[in-house]
Amino acid sequence: MKFSKLRQLMLVSAIGLLMATLFSGCQLVTIDYLFVSTSASQIGKDPTACPAGEIETYAIDSESGAVRSGAPQVCSGGTTPVALAVSPGSQNLYVANQVDMNIVHFAIASNGVLTKKDSVTLPTAPVAMAVSADGNTLYAVSGTTTATLSAYSLSSGALGSLTNEVSLTIPGFASDSVVPTNITILKSGNAVYVTAYDLSSYNPGGITTSTASPGWLFGFATGSGGALAPTPGSPYSAGVKPTALAADPTNRFVYVTDFASNQLIGYGIYSGYSLSFLLNGPYKSGGQPTSIAIDPRGKFIYVSNSLDSSATAYVIDLPTGTPSQAVNTTGSQTNNTDTQPVSIAVDPALGRYVYTANFLGNSVSGFRLDPTGGTLKQTQATPYPTGLHPTALALVPHGNHSTQTVTP
Repeated sequence: MKFSKLRQLMLVSAIGLLMATLFSGCQLVTIDYLFVSTSASQIGKDPTACPAGEIETYAIDSESGAVRSGAPQVCSGGTTPVALAVSPGSQNLYVANQVDMNIVHFAIASNGVLTKKDSVTLPTAPVAMAVSADGNTLYAVSGTTTATLSAYSLSSGALGSLTNEVSLTIPGFASDSVVPTNITILKSGNAVYVTAYDLSSYNPGGITTSTASPGWLFGFATGSGGALAPTPGSPYSAGVKPTALAADPTNRFVYVTDFASNQLIGYGIYSGYSLSFLLNGPYKSGGQPTSIAIDPRGKFIYVSNSLDSSATAYVIDLPTGTPSQAVNTTGSQTNNTDTQPVSIAVDPALGRYVYTANFLGNSVSGFRLDPTGGTLKQTQATPYPTGLHPTALALVPHGNHSTQTVTP
């Protein structure tokens, strides 16, 4: 049934793209390259070429937002890739492979072709990564029962030595098991934030041994050479099971998804990069939110919801940071994806399209973003087939297009 569905998706996508070309009467123009990490190939001629994991490359059409095949896929350099990160300037892609506990560096060519360069091995399984604004440091969080934030030096994109390492523990509960879930870095590069939850106090179906609050958000001010200093008041309460976070491009707000409580939590950034809850929060999300993205202009938030197989759009009140759900012209706040979206991203070239990686759908779903109201409308021929169990997305602008951005 899975392979039958795949063939159907590929046929629909191909027909949609053909019709788009015929009706527009012009050549398709690529604005972004979309990289997708998957557990195994299902799109190549040889499905055994990368049985442990691969990175697939797609091209995004400027007029329709439709996704089509790009450069050939490459093996991820390890088993079970779970996270992707791109360097400033979009010349380097980093892949975190969970089973092999490594991070692999690929160079990105102007045509989207990936070339494997180097790698580092971590003592525990990597979960998420972020690259500093100056491109000199890669931050990674790792661990399954102990959480570690590590800093690695970068030189022209190449992975270097470990320069700093910090254990993430719960105040007053240092022996509790802590599971890291995600990381983000301010656009200014001055602070890094990490989400985690206390497995000793939140363990559905298992035994709990702690009375600690379960959800946490750790903050660190950054310095040269990967230096990390806890921000005032860190760690901060973050619901029950925080899964993802994002900072707005003006360095004023941080938003966190709470998987267990079906909500979005907002924070203001204050002196020393400390955090405080936004007023009127937390804010309702769909069922089991898994990922979050903010458009490059800092006006809208997009959250993927794995249980509902949907994406939620929010409009940010710029003076206060308060998000409110965007309502489509139909009166609905629901934007359907394929099955179980686990990652979401906004295209950086135009800030016009939103994409989700759908773990059980073996696909990517696409949406057109309304730049005025932030609402979403499905792109032509969505969803687009991928390899097995896509876990993460990363987008880079094509060389002919500038990146949409806000200068803080």
